[in-house]
Amino acid sequence: MKTDLNTKELLYKLTSAVGVSGAEESITELLADMLKEYGEVSIDKMNNVFCTFGEGYHFLLDAHLDEIGMIVTDISDDGFIKIAKCGGIDSRMLLSSEVSIWTESGEVEGIISTIPPHLQKDGDEKKVVEIEEVSVDIGLNKEVAKKLVSLGDRVTFKRNFTQLLGTQISASVLDDRCGIASIILALEELKDVDAKITAMFSSQEETGMTGSKTGPFAKNVDEAIAVDVSFGYSPLCDKSECKELGKGAMIGIAPILDNEMSKSLIETAKENNIPYQLEVMGGNRTGTNADEISISESGIRTGLISIPEKYMHSPIEIVDTKDVESVAKLISAYIKKRVGEVNA
Repeated sequence: MKTDLNTKELLYKLTSAVGVSGAEESITELLADMLKEYGEVSIDKMNNVFCTFGEGYHFLLDAHLDEIGMIVTDISDDGFIKIAKCGGIDSRMLLSSEVSIWTESGEVEGIISTIPPHLQKDGDEKKVVEIEEVSVDIGLNKEVAKKLVSLGDRVTFKRNFTQLLGTQISASVLDDRCGIASIILALEELKDVDAKITAMFSSQEETGMTGSKTGPFAKNVDEAIAVDVSFGYSPLCDKSECKELGKGAMIGIAPILDNEMSKSLIETAKENNIPYQLEVMGGNRTGTNADEISISESGIRTGLISIPEKYMHSPIEIVDTKDVESVAKLISAYIKKRVGEVNA
């Protein structure tokens, strides 16, 4: 794929912006600015960001822009901040974690409280603490804390971006900023394609896929591809439920996905020597925005491509930049192939 975009730098830029579900303004503003060079940009009432260009057969490319996090629910009399979950926070990650509270005036750093082992009761070391039991310590009393922190402020784990050996990157919000990166890389290759392209970076996926439920309406989409992360293999995981990092895009196969699209994505990967893996999902849901997009309007033919990710919903998520690029290549090659078929 010929592009002037550096995948690592793109991921760093995208993961630096904050966007806890329902308070995504920072990432929406960043994306709106980044997408201006590709087409017409708009932001709807749900904080979905759209970029549209071209004419003809209409493809929708979706990745969610929001991230898991927490929300401030109270400030105790002794100045500690009480929080609740926004999305699928893993409670095992809470104790002693460094966090950021995103306030009107900027970032306030804090630490999630913990009890020294000397003061723990029998069996405490085996318990997974519930979020209602913890507090964020920002080092201030209640009077001063209330001047900085407001109820409803969003909280994230402290930002992390680490280049590991090889081509793997660890960051705290690769789900699903790496999916956004793949689509932006694909847009570079699709600027002159003889079709209509809409990139939809959707809101509130982590709290119920709200953005993808409303976003496609009145767009007259012919086909859609959703891009998300899925389970990458790491120790203690069942290999049958995971795929390997660095081995390519994960092409989804599931009852709710369009079977012909899944087959065509596989054929496209083979024809273009693009590394790929198959992800077969039983039941009737994939757990991604593809579920909602496919039943929008009168139904939209929808495919799913995922990026294998280790340590999902943790502050140290890991993806391989080669997989991000494989997804971009597959999207671009698939659309160019379909345009040739449709316009023949």
